[in-house]
Order: sequence, then C-alpha cells, then structure tokens
Amino acid sequence: MGSIHFFTLVWFLMLLQFLDPCFALPLCTDSRAPFTSNSSLDFCPYNGATCCNSAQDLLLKQKFESMNISDSSCASLLKSILCARCDPFSAQLFRIDYVPRQVPVLCNSTISSNSPQSKQEITNFCSQVWNTCLNISMFNSPFVTGLQRRVGAPNSSNITSLTDIWQSQTDFCDAFGGSSDNNSVCFDGNPVNLTSVETPTPPNGICLEKMGNGSYINMVAHPDGSNRAFFSNQQGKIWLATIPQQGSGDTIQTDQESPFLDLTDEVHFDTQLGMLGLAFHPKFLQNGRIFASFNCDKSTNPNCAGRCACNSDVNCDPSKLGSDNGAQPCQYQSVIAEYSVNGTASQPSSAKSARPLEIRRIFTMGLPFTSNHGGQILFGPKDGYLYFMMGDGGGMGDPLNFAQNKKSLLGKILRFDVDNIPSATDVNQLGLWGNYSIPNDNPYVQDKELEKEIWALGLRNPWRCSFDSLRPSYFVCADVGQDLYEEVDLITKDGNYGWRKYEGPFTYAAPESPVGNTSAEAISPIFPVMGYNHSEVNSNQGSASITGGYFYRSMTDPCINGRYLYADLYASSIWTGFENPINSGNFSSNKISFTCANDSPISCTFAPNSPLPALSYIFSFGEDNNNDVYLLTNSGVYRIVRPSRCKYTCAKEIVESPGSDSPPRSKGDVLQDRYTVSMAFISILCLLIVNFG
Repeated sequence: MGSIHFFTLVWFLMLLQFLDPCFALPLCTDSRAPFTSNSSLDFCPYNGATCCNSAQDLLLKQKFESMNISDSSCASLLKSILCARCDPFSAQLFRIDYVPRQVPVLCNSTISSNSPQSKQEITNFCSQVWNTCLNISMFNSPFVTGLQRRVGAPNSSNITSLTDIWQSQTDFCDAFGGSSDNNSVCFDGNPVNLTSVETPTPPNGICLEKMGNGSYINMVAHPDGSNRAFFSNQQGKIWLATIPQQGSGDTIQTDQESPFLDLTDEVHFDTQLGMLGLAFHPKFLQNGRIFASFNCDKSTNPNCAGRCACNSDVNCDPSKLGSDNGAQPCQYQSVIAEYSVNGTASQPSSAKSARPLEIRRIFTMGLPFTSNHGGQILFGPKDGYLYFMMGDGGGMGDPLNFAQNKKSLLGKILRFDVDNIPSATDVNQLGLWGNYSIPNDNPYVQDKELEKEIWALGLRNPWRCSFDSLRPSYFVCADVGQDLYEEVDLITKDGNYGWRKYEGPFTYAAPESPVGNTSAEAISPIFPVMGYNHSEVNSNQGSASITGGYFYRSMTDPCINGRYLYADLYASSIWTGFENPINSGNFSSNKISFTCANDSPISCTFAPNSPLPALSYIFSFGEDNNNDVYLLTNSGVYRIVRPSRCKYTCAKEIVESPGSDSPPRSKGDVLQDRYTVSMAFISILCLLIVNFG
C-alpha cells in the first residue's frame, strides 16, 4: 500500500511540471511581492529584491547548520537549495499554492529556454545534487516527503542519505526536477535570472468595429462560456446580450426594454457615483448568485446608511470635514449587495432575469467625499474570494491620509469571503462592515496594524483591474493619478503602492494632514510597471484619467497577443504593454494608433480632421469568453478585430484569398486552438488542485 502512495506522489509531482501556466510573476511563497531589505543578508547570497528579511535568513542558517552535512561540496548545494526560499521567484520554485514543498523545483534539463527566442545551456542541477550528495548523511533531510514520513521510508531515522530514500537518480529527479521555459522557472543553484528577449516592434495599430450604441461601464462574460455577456450602465441597469462571431457583420443583441436586472431605485447616479461594479459567483451555474457594487444616498434611501469611513478609528470627525474638496458627511455610501436569478435555481444559465430584491447586503461604507471611490468587484480566479477596489475617498491629495492609514479601508483593495456568512453577533464583535468573513490568509494575519479586510494599500483611485486569463497571479490595476502621472500596478498581497507619498514613480508633495502623516521612510512602495505622464496626452478635458484593461489573449489580432491594453478616459489614447523578460514583471509600453473598420456593423463617427473614431470617453474594457477585448465608451461598444480590416499590417495574420468561404485565420490559429484546449484542461486541473488539493 505504501508503494502505491509513493508512486502516486511521484506521478503527482511530475504532473505539477505541466501546470506552470497557473503561475507567473516574481512572488514570495506567502503571495507577497519581493522587497529590498534594509540590510544585506548574512547567510543567503541574495541582494536587491528578495523574499527574506534578516530574521528569516538567520532561521535558514540555523536549519542548515542543524543538518550537519560533512561533505563541503554537498553542503554548498544544500545551502543554495535552502536559500532558494529567498529568491524573488520562490512562489514558482516551491509551487506553494498547490503542494507545500521543502525543496524548490530543481532544473532537470540541459537546456534552459526562459524565452522562445533565446536558449542557453545549463548544468543539469538535479543530476548534480544526486551525484554529489547521494551517499552523504544529513539530519532531517528536506528530500524526505511528508508522505514518505507517514508510510515509512526504507530508513525511517532522522539521519538519511538520498540513496536511503530514492532508488535512482531518475526517481529522485522525477520527484524534484523540472524544466525552465517561458512559462516556468526552475532552480539551478543560483538566483533565478530570466533571459531577456529583444523587444518586438510595436504593433502598427488596433482595428475596431462598432458593435452597439449603448453606453456601458461594465461587461462580464456569461459564466456558462457561451457567446453571451452582461452589460451594465452607471444608472443601475444590467442587460444580457448575445455577441456575434468575429466577421459576421452583426451587432450586439440586447432587449433594451427588458433589462436582466434593474437597480435604478437603489442606485444614486451622478458624475462619479452610480453602479460601478458587477460580478458573478464562481459557482453561478449552480447557485445563481450575482453581486453588484453601487452608490446610494442615505438622505433618500433609508436602507442605504452604513458606518462612515471618516470615524474615530482613523481620528476623523465627519462633522468637521467642511465643504472643501466636495466633502459631505457620508451622505453617499459604497455598497456591495447580493442578488439572485429568477426561475429554477438549478438552471441559472437559462435565466433571463434576476430578482431586484437584495438577498444580502455584503458591505456598506459611508464616503467622506464625492470622488475617488473605485467600486469595481472581481472574484479571484484561483481563490474564489471577492476583491473590492476602493479609492482614497476623494479630496485633493488625500487630505486625511486615508490611503496610508492601515485602520482605514479607503485607498485599498479589499478581499472578502462571501461564502461563509457570519452571524450578526460575529459581525459586531469582529467590527466588520457587513455580511462576509475574512479569508485566513489576508495580510492582517502577519501585520496586526492592518484592518482585516485589506489586501493591498496606497492607491488613489483604482479604475479597472483584471486578472490575466492565462496567468491568474497577474492581478493588474490601473490607478488614477492626481496632477502628474497615471499608473498601472501589479497587485500583490500586502503591497503598498505609495500614494500619497508617491504619485506613480514620483514623490508627491502631500499637504499636511490634520489626522497624521506617513513618512516615505515608513513604507516600501511598489512602483508602477507601466503608465504615462499627463503631458503625453491631449485631453478634451484638460486632464488625464487612466482606464485599465486586459492582457490580450485572443488570436484575432496576433500582433497584440500577450500585451496588456490600457487607455485614457478623456484623451482617446490606447497603450499596449510588453513584458520583457516574460514572467519578470518588467514592462515597457507604447501608445498605439487605432481606427475603425470601413465594414464595421455600425458606422463609426470620426473625430474632426482625425482618423480616430469619436469614442468620447473610454469608460472601461471588456473581455468575452473567446478572450476578444472590447472598449466600452460613451459613444458605444467597440470590439478589436483583425488588423487587415483597417489596412494595418500584421505579419502573423494570414488573409484568405477573395471568395474563400472560411474567415481569415492567423498562422498561429491552429496551434492556438490546440493551446486553448490544453490551457482549458490545465485550468481545470489548477482549480481542482486549489479547491481540493
């Protein structure tokens, strides 16, 4: 029986080598971003960005010394393996989200291809460890798995050698080895160093087609994977729409007279107020649960009132806010409410409408000012928790320093468990703002100063965030700037994004706050990976405001595949961001031209004396179940289409000859189809392992 478990473990560890797309981005094993230590590490050879502080470095040293390894060559290898905990890529190396490992994934190939364009030979490190240490005794060997300890290794004492546990190098490296490619990393005895690739030439342009005339602020693909999506406007209505295939010449089909859900009686709509977020439970097809984020007015809606964000916990008195900066005594509230589809609960996919009566009020918080309150909600694709993007509450320069105040929920990204609803008594005792639980791995567990709901802090007004559909650890948010800079951030657990001490990468001269200030030395800011200065855009409003988008994962336009898209709300400008090296978190970006196809299903109106379509305001982006990307604008809904339809040149696109019955396909379409099927299978495995592993 023990041997069956043993070989099951080996098979499972081998399977993990194929699950690399579930991971990406430099992250520590606790899901935090690497940091720059104030002092150099004494034991582990990591300088600059690392996942260890001096205390953790000392613990690794003590663990190494306790192993009592007599052979110096083997000891050197084991030291490097233990110190891999400090590597900026340690989350990938240790696959911590799935199987907590004592040993990083050891490079088990003679070729390292960290990018498709560049290959370099490396030593088979797993083989080196085996050959150097196979007969060396070590105390509490990290190469004894937990399962082996339970079923009994051939030598069950605490002092073992590799040959006591593993029959051959093949068995050993099947369990602990792995390759390094453009979707993964492995450990070769040195800190992970991705291979840079030459930045490709920016795409020639993006071609759009106009699909609808409605003005929407949210688009969410139907959870059933069909060609349907939900669109919502700021006033509070949600429609279920059917999206035509690429190249069909059809428009988005909605019944404007019959919204899927109408919340206009609850929503207070104004310039920066309204229904701002929409999300469907990860198990919507089983439970029919819908979540909406909106603002309400307690002066007209008696069910609206909640606790004010300006309160004694943050040394703020709402009666003393005054009238500057649009201050008001928490008259308007940010709300997350839960609803349910109509019809049979067992068939939510076929539902044509939802009940407008709240099932549950998840969250309510009074706002001190009338601006900068984010409002987007997203379910994490890996953890199933609800993320809520909350701005600093408004006012020039965050006058009450909310974004850096760890007792305030303003200027933060919050994270809730909406599946485990506490009792009213528990809500009061825990000081919660509504009906939710706190995930056990929220950062407050390590940082007792943080409020329990906080996942990340130091944001001004996060406006449109997304998880990369291919690499869900890439959680990207655009954050609206004040006077100078609009930024794109990679969001990590407990990340501090600097506001109001920094605006993007620049120091911000914040006014003195009557409730206390935060010094630049007191924070370790994570600077943006992309963005633009206000001077780079010509806005019809005389200002700039970023709108975050998506990593483009469709092959409709193969020349922008893999790039991150973002835009400016006012300026009708679009940027694409390119990561180099892949999975490094290092980006460069370019403003890109765009226009509208002559054969657009709805004729585009163009700006005067300009090739640009008159988009007016770019409110948001959307993504359908085919990974095609949409622009939600004040003038309508636009979809990214094949570049050749706008006479843009893309070498990766193949245009079919005239008269062909089949739509044009790119060179990578066939491979992409196979890749999509493979990724779907891998995604299912990832979810199964996360939920049940």
